[in-house]
Amino acid sequence: MHDDISRRDWIKTVGVAGAGALVPLDALVAAGSANPAPLPSATSQATGEIVELTSTSEIFIPPRGRGFMKFSFDFPEPSVVFGNYRFGFLAFTDENTYGLDRTKLRAEGNDDQLRVTCDGFIWAGGQERAPGTLVATLRRSGTTIEWDTVVEMDRPIKTVTSIVRGVPRGQVSFGAGQFTDARDNELLAGYPFGAGDLHGPGSANGMSTPLLMIQPAPDDVVFVSSLDDRVRPKRFYLAPGDSGYRVEAIYEHDAWRNDKRVTVPRWRLGHAKSGEEAVNQHMAHVERAFAIQKWETRTDVPDWMRRVAMVTTLHGMHYTGFMFNDYARMLETARWIATQIPADRVLLFLSAWDGRYYWDYPNYHVSDRMGGEVGFRKLIAETHALGFKVMPMFGTNAANRKLATWPAIADGATSKIDGDVYNLNWVDWNNDRHQDGWLAYMNLGADSWRHWLEGRIGEMIERYGVDAYFLDIAGGHVNSTNGDMHEGTRRLVMDLRAKHPTVACVGEMPYDALHGFIPMYHAGGGPRWQPYSRFFQHLSSPAPGRGSSGVHESGFGRFNPETLSLSPNAIPTLQVVDDTFRDHRDVMAAIIQRAKQRAGIT
Repeated sequence: MHDDISRRDWIKTVGVAGAGALVPLDALVAAGSANPAPLPSATSQATGEIVELTSTSEIFIPPRGRGFMKFSFDFPEPSVVFGNYRFGFLAFTDENTYGLDRTKLRAEGNDDQLRVTCDGFIWAGGQERAPGTLVATLRRSGTTIEWDTVVEMDRPIKTVTSIVRGVPRGQVSFGAGQFTDARDNELLAGYPFGAGDLHGPGSANGMSTPLLMIQPAPDDVVFVSSLDDRVRPKRFYLAPGDSGYRVEAIYEHDAWRNDKRVTVPRWRLGHAKSGEEAVNQHMAHVERAFAIQKWETRTDVPDWMRRVAMVTTLHGMHYTGFMFNDYARMLETARWIATQIPADRVLLFLSAWDGRYYWDYPNYHVSDRMGGEVGFRKLIAETHALGFKVMPMFGTNAANRKLATWPAIADGATSKIDGDVYNLNWVDWNNDRHQDGWLAYMNLGADSWRHWLEGRIGEMIERYGVDAYFLDIAGGHVNSTNGDMHEGTRRLVMDLRAKHPTVACVGEMPYDALHGFIPMYHAGGGPRWQPYSRFFQHLSSPAPGRGSSGVHESGFGRFNPETLSLSPNAIPTLQVVDDTFRDHRDVMAAIIQRAKQRAGIT
């Protein structure tokens, strides 16, 4: 189908023939009577005009670069002109895709505000019809457009997609990251954790915050951001054409609900003179929505955490049972470190302190092979006496189904929105060249799992007096059918904080809302998040010498003797594996000296 339709057909669609093209809505006009600056004019189509488009209109078919799965036919996408853009919508249930019925679509309003109403859907590429309604309200202020969407159907709604055409091509940024030249590739990014599809074919790039930016010119950035105040999956999909992108702004509804009426949180589309300006607009919303405070004013940061000048990762036992450092060797290493730097400026991160890394999750008991109760208690007591702070590691969302503890927590396993079980099955732990599948991916939104993990962490705090606890893959959010994973994570942290107010939580892989209640992270420390939280280097960062990643599955990296493999955006981190203290004490001393210099320790 072609893009243009006659003025007569448009009048039939948007109003009664002969009554005028646009029908002002008193409520809409009253809310937006100001005279905003005009949008750039790149189309001769009038506000409210309904344009006949399909899923393949104006994009490269077949794709010229990387492509994603798509229909092999033209799915109707009638779209309404507003501002410099054309807006279309799709609704998804657990069994099909639904588009707007062109014969039941109308638009009312003016250049400032427009209400789009459709009283029916099509499916099977337009060959069949289904009952339901969609109402979208679009508002314009200057060069910014915001829109809300309400969808009702006779079965639960899973996802609602807004389709925006008229977006120019240019360099692309997702999640406030760097701009890159995507050439003719189609692009897909998801918030958070790839919107729950971080692994597997057709998976999305991850975003830590739902913001898309496109820079067609040095002084012009087009941005799309979600104004949701809850953590729910958002995706951006870009399909290029000769001069513009077909952009999908995708909202996925709560998987544990079965709502037949869904109100989609507001989207914002606008122009800025720079990426920084666009990001600042988005971050102002994020700070309000998730109560994120600046680092200097946070009340959940203990004094000792503000003084941390170095983190030392003491690697324990590998998945296979190989011992990097037992409790006695950890203590020996810590004693030496205390001769090089004031121990009260160092956080000891105990990675795989509980036995076989990941295999023994979620028992979280001291390991007999590593020194047992006596050895672990001595490690904590003596390092505390020296002044160190100690932080053991826990898996936020990993449990071995083969352990005897499994039946008590089985109902905490994650199922994605379509009901398929989500496993932590993307690692080849034993090097048989097959990704192992015995780990369930767990959901803190389920009471059984949250209570279990809280109990294990609480016992470590009460029994040994540890100063902090580390939540591995805390940012691994999945929209699970058995509860709100983000809210479960928040409840775990806040419940532990209420019982142990001086004990800090540290996480991994943060997305925006986590910064509201977790103040320190393992990696993920780009400049955008530095004002809110602090970061140290990932446990898999190469250790001195051969660059071992320790207990992590990634094997070996390349240790840089010039930079000492230290990140400029993170607290200096010393990785200690099996040969570090024995063979590379001089490099350890150099890393410690660099940490002291950064912290101004003489």
